[in-house]
Amino acid sequence: MAEVVNLRRARKAKARVEAEGVAAANRAAFGRSKGERQGTAAEVARLDRTLDDARRER
Repeated sequence: MAEVVNLRRARKAKARVEAEGVAAANRAAFGRSKGERQGTAAEVARLDRTLDDARRER
């Protein structure tokens, strides 16, 4: 005989799994501290300056 499944619980469990996936993506994108973000921005700015300074004039 088949097992009885509560559809409300199954829907809620599925929603929880999907919400956890979204939360994990958000943690990866926005979970950095202010110092880490500023450090990355400073590194990008430094690399851009270095590249611009290395250009030759025509």
